[in-house]
Amino acid sequence: MVATPEKLHQVTDLPTGGSDRVAVLLMGYGEVESYEDFANYNEQALNLLTAKFAPVPTWIYPPLAKLLAIFDFHEWGHQHDNFISPHNKIFEEQRAGIEKNLQEKWGDRIKVFKAFNFCAPFLPEQVLEEIKAQGFDKLLIYPLLVVDSIFTSGIAVEQVNNALVKLTDGSAHWVKGQRYIPSFYNEPDYIDLLARLVEEKIAADLAVAHLPSQTGIVLMNHGCPHKAKGFTSGIMESEALYERVREKLINKYPLISVGWLNHQTPLIDWTQPNTELAAKNLIDLGATTIVMMPIGFATENHETLLDVHHIVHNLKKRSPHVTYVEMPCVNDHPDFLKMAADWADPQIEALLSEQALAVNPQQAAAQASHHHHHHHDHNDDHHHHH
Repeated sequence: MVATPEKLHQVTDLPTGGSDRVAVLLMGYGEVESYEDFANYNEQALNLLTAKFAPVPTWIYPPLAKLLAIFDFHEWGHQHDNFISPHNKIFEEQRAGIEKNLQEKWGDRIKVFKAFNFCAPFLPEQVLEEIKAQGFDKLLIYPLLVVDSIFTSGIAVEQVNNALVKLTDGSAHWVKGQRYIPSFYNEPDYIDLLARLVEEKIAADLAVAHLPSQTGIVLMNHGCPHKAKGFTSGIMESEALYERVREKLINKYPLISVGWLNHQTPLIDWTQPNTELAAKNLIDLGATTIVMMPIGFATENHETLLDVHHIVHNLKKRSPHVTYVEMPCVNDHPDFLKMAADWADPQIEALLSEQALAVNPQQAAAQASHHHHHHHDHNDDHHHHH
């Protein structure tokens, strides 16, 4: 429902300063579009991601990042005709579409900003500076790219926290309200959309040549390390998402497997089966066609494109009689942009109606040292002494 101009006008006139506006911070990885950026991108990724599960000392990151950049350049440049990732463009379309849906309801009290974990000029720090400069003081943190966990999304929060520490001035924090959307792995409308896209594709292209029992479906999740130094790594959410999509398709199409898109990192114990093995297993069970649908990624990126291309290439060599279908992520599908905006609605509503927080960052250090000595205070009723 669109608010009438008169109504909107009333709302804007409330004497609350910035508190009647919410900045939605939509967060993705971002992908490099030039070779110069590869080393920098990789170093950021190693620092934020690999550090949480690999037994690697930090001094190794800069040289390792440069080495990986050479591999990336080879893969994207030579093998794929200077592949330019469509990720950033699609993510911008997602940002614009979600904003359009939200503004239909909230008007310009809501603005959607995008931040990329690894790519300037949209690093969280740069974007938060802009949000602050525009006078917003309420923030909805919304990681969108990967549907897994506090692990990937935790990187987003980690970067926001680092940026907010740098953007503090004086005794009153400029952020007066915060909310967070963790993941949509269990959102029924997302699960319905994924199943529907698979069914429509099969009906349109494959049903004429392949029986349902010969139609293999690999539902691709974002690979997760089994041990992530105690961080929740997203396996539970990803498995729950897979089970719910599978449930919608299994009675019609019996050959379904999860396929994890793992990184080829040594020393790491990744989720299994990987996508290639999953497809081989279904072919061994008699699949004459394999439909590969990314469910753990909302936005196309080099994993869902290049990695899946490579996998299909290997499968074709082994099983040339099989038809392979690579499906896109939900990307800027209008139904997805609408539901993504709907998931933000209750959080925006909460931010607009909540009491403004008054946070004094300078008290944090004082509090830390105060609480540290608390246990020695015998008159303190809050501590039960044995």
